[in-house]
Amino acid sequence: MPLPRPDAAELPNLDGRVVLVTGATGGLGSSIARALAVGGATVVLHARHLQRIEALYDEIVAAGGREPVILPLDFAKAESADFANIASALESQFRRLDALVHTAAMLGSLGPMEHQSFDAWLSLLRVNVAAPMGLTRALIPLLAEATDASVVFTLDDRGVAPRAYWGGYGVTKAALAALARELADEWENRPNLRVDAVVPGPIRSPMRGRTHPGEHRDSLPAPEALVPLYLHLVAGRSKAESGALVDARAWLAGRPASATLVA
Repeated sequence: MPLPRPDAAELPNLDGRVVLVTGATGGLGSSIARALAVGGATVVLHARHLQRIEALYDEIVAAGGREPVILPLDFAKAESADFANIASALESQFRRLDALVHTAAMLGSLGPMEHQSFDAWLSLLRVNVAAPMGLTRALIPLLAEATDASVVFTLDDRGVAPRAYWGGYGVTKAALAALARELADEWENRPNLRVDAVVPGPIRSPMRGRTHPGEHRDSLPAPEALVPLYLHLVAGRSKAESGALVDARAWLAGRPASATLVA
């Protein structure tokens, strides 16, 4: 699949597209949301804390971006009815959804398995696996109404290749990768629905600061460096380009970066 250059000066035309970004106030999510809005998309900003969403809303409007929509919801407590209500509200306002970008994630605690909390794992499962499934499921009818719609999952190295001490985070990120693969396979013959996934690799995000507190952060790419990649995946593309698993670290280095989600 052809991907844009990391230093691409021209971003795709997003005017009029409606895009929901989960975890929109995080390091990666906020970068994507700002760029989408400046590019003309109406962005539905999801996050857990209302005040942070409102602050991002103000930033986007002040920068001249299209006015976004605010969606506060704690995925650790969300129920099926909450996702159905989101779908109903978006259906009433927009009649369709052009893209869904999953960046929300919960880290939990890292350490040996015997130090892991069962209840904490349940929260991780809800936020990192059940919520992406529940939200995507509820929004499929709206995605199907779009001329071409995209769902983009954000994975993690520790889900693709689990390692010791990553606990429930690594396990749930592996499950999210399985969800992306299943959905890409299910939608193989649906011409207007695309599924892709990105493994960001090390970036200068708040979560990276928690997992690698002694790291020299200035040596890492900023979340903004991945924006051209995500915007390319969200923009209108052909069905033939669907099903990409993109290694963002390789992409930033100019190496071949795209594999397939479904063998």
